[in-house]
Amino acid sequence: MEIIIAKNTGLCYGVKLALKIARETRRRRDGKVSTLGELIHNPQVIADLENQGVASIEALKDIKEGTVIIRSHGVSPEIYKILKKKKLEIIDATCPIVKKIQRLVAKLAQENKEIIIVGNKEHPEIRGLIGYSRGRGRIVENETQVGPMSFKKKRAVLAQSTQDLYLFEKVVSALIEKTEELQVFNTICHSTQTRQRATSELASKVNALFIVGGKASSNTGKLYQISKRILPQTYFIESAGQITPKMLRGARIIGISGGASTPPEAIEAAVERIQQNFEQHSHEESRIQCQR
Repeated sequence: MEIIIAKNTGLCYGVKLALKIARETRRRRDGKVSTLGELIHNPQVIADLENQGVASIEALKDIKEGTVIIRSHGVSPEIYKILKKKKLEIIDATCPIVKKIQRLVAKLAQENKEIIIVGNKEHPEIRGLIGYSRGRGRIVENETQVGPMSFKKKRAVLAQSTQDLYLFEKVVSALIEKTEELQVFNTICHSTQTRQRATSELASKVNALFIVGGKASSNTGKLYQISKRILPQTYFIESAGQITPKMLRGARIIGISGGASTPPEAIEAAVERIQQNFEQHSHEESRIQCQR
């Protein structure tokens, strides 16, 4: 058996920065420290932060005092106003890439352009970006949603930072047919594109591939979709404990890839689990052969 870990697997710069900010804030501040929503989409990391005294609070109304950390996905301008009105200390851990996209959306809104944002409408990054669009933003999740749209002289299209490049390109192709002058901004972060390519390449070389990360993580979910298109024996797991012998059946070369919010220890645990399952299976096969 051979286990191959995808290149560039591990925490991205934006996630590392957000975690550093959260931990330093906890050390330096007295009183309550909380994040508005999960800082990043990984249940193990969020549990660790909770243990360190950084609470994850979903509802804005439930944050009444202390220091609030803006999650890596960013928030809308309106959220900043509400937090300031509550007289809370604000620490901004928004990913720098997301900040850049927010500024782009604000600029396009000032130019009175219709802004097409390709992404998941329920994702916090997208909700924040819509807040910067001044009512000119429109969320598109796939190319089929472009079909009913009317023809326009000018449009701008950009993507959620963790979007699948393949899907983004399909939406752009559909919009070209509906727009005379289409401005295209590939705002998928470099780290995301690198991970997607590495996972795609790995999926074509292995018999089974495990995508490790939080189920709520957009970029991890995209890695799963990309791999699944190439390799049906692709599994999305949050923890190593979800790996079963059945998943490994018939696989001699096994791949592992992780999202931008997947800590290294989660990848290491997956490797150990696969090795344990393989060794146990090999032992059982040997025992059966001896009995014959």
